[in-house]
Amino acid sequence: MRYRRPERPARPRKPVIGVLCCNEIAERPIQAVASRFIEPLVRFSEVTVLLVPALIDTFDAEAIGDRLDGLLQTGARSNVAAHRYGGATDGEGGVLDEQRDEVALALAGHMIEIGRPVFGICRGMQELNVLFGGTLHDTGDGGHHHPAGDEAMFADLFDHRHEVELAQGGRLERAAGARNMQVNSVHRQGVGRLGSGLAVEAVAREDGLVEAFSGRGCGGDVLAVQWHPEWDTARCAASRAFFSIVGSALRAQL
Repeated sequence: MRYRRPERPARPRKPVIGVLCCNEIAERPIQAVASRFIEPLVRFSEVTVLLVPALIDTFDAEAIGDRLDGLLQTGARSNVAAHRYGGATDGEGGVLDEQRDEVALALAGHMIEIGRPVFGICRGMQELNVLFGGTLHDTGDGGHHHPAGDEAMFADLFDHRHEVELAQGGRLERAAGARNMQVNSVHRQGVGRLGSGLAVEAVAREDGLVEAFSGRGCGGDVLAVQWHPEWDTARCAASRAFFSIVGSALRAQL
């Protein structure tokens, strides 16, 4: 008599979110994404994560995008190249990742076009603003956007906090149940001109820099934040709200 494995009841499929990688060097070129972006997606958004390489020569936006229920464009050490938004390239500073730029803009554009939700954190927010025709500007060293200098310890970088005001009636304000929040801040590029069709979700209290925006009615829903919600999700209501919205939006695709 041949053994037959007992049938298991079918489990509901979890939605799948693509998480965009970066190009880094660890003795040789590698694809990398910080592990801290993945854990809250699994824990708070309750989704399955699929890493997406940022390699132009092996990339097919339609083939990848059609298999994803949503996309997260993560933060990274690199800046968006100035020519992507018509900025001055003379003396352009910071680390660049032109392959990440190309893949991020193409994949996010396709996802939005076919009605799938797209989310951004830090660099990911800047990429999305550029995709919608916006510009970026240099926020400089120090101040409330970034600790002064590059010598700060890793944990201290993400404990650099400042106050933001959430837009009344916005998606984040409704989900977080608060108007004012303390968030972390580690970036040297920020929104200059807001992209067409995007709505401000939060601004920095100190200088009015756009700290979050959303977009609806343009295909797939868009939500992006300048801070790092993946770093302090357990203690920050706005951060938990971000990942709650991610999960709800992806489950709606099913």
